[in-house]
Amino acid sequence: MSLPKILVADDHPLFRAAVLHALRDVVDAQATVEAASVSALTAALVEHPDVELVLLDLAMPGARGFSSLVWLRGERPDLPVLVISSNDHPRVIRRAQQFGAAGFIPKSAPVETIRTAVQAVMEGGTSFPPITAERSERDAQLAARLAQLTPQQFRVLLAVADGLLNKQIAYEFGLAENTVKVHVTAILKKLECHSRTQAAVLVKALEPEGDFDPAA
Repeated sequence: MSLPKILVADDHPLFRAAVLHALRDVVDAQATVEAASVSALTAALVEHPDVELVLLDLAMPGARGFSSLVWLRGERPDLPVLVISSNDHPRVIRRAQQFGAAGFIPKSAPVETIRTAVQAVMEGGTSFPPITAERSERDAQLAARLAQLTPQQFRVLLAVADGLLNKQIAYEFGLAENTVKVHVTAILKKLECHSRTQAAVLVKALEPEGDFDPAA
């Protein structure tokens, strides 16, 4: 039975090395992939479509809280994601679960916990620490709205939240400006937002401690 190929996405090289060392007996060490930013993660998934699991840090450069998790679930819904974070507040763990993670590993967790979590997820299960925070209907609504976006629309949404104009987004993604306008119109409609500002506020709700008001 072949060992799984995983992608470790974290901006600290020593932590990536420690995780891969901890998993040396349960993953294919010769086929592991590393990424230190969201852009590197995006490129790695294109270059390595056979990756079977992503270990994802929420605080990488280019990420807005849970944005990279939401993007991954839209881009590769078949690919399980294990969130690894130093912020292990119960609400953060609950939100990771609601946004589609297959598991959550605190960065302070011992090696055996990491190995157990990876094995559980690779066998089709989930792995979360005990969660005391209640499920949030607001987060459920936010996740449902964002799930309507295509991966390209989600990338455009993040650029809108960064305050970029259509012309700048077109240049950034190599698109025609009219194509960007079409995307923005579709995004606002799907998210039930009346303005780019409303859409940006919605993205801010993806921060670990952010809050989403569906009536806003």
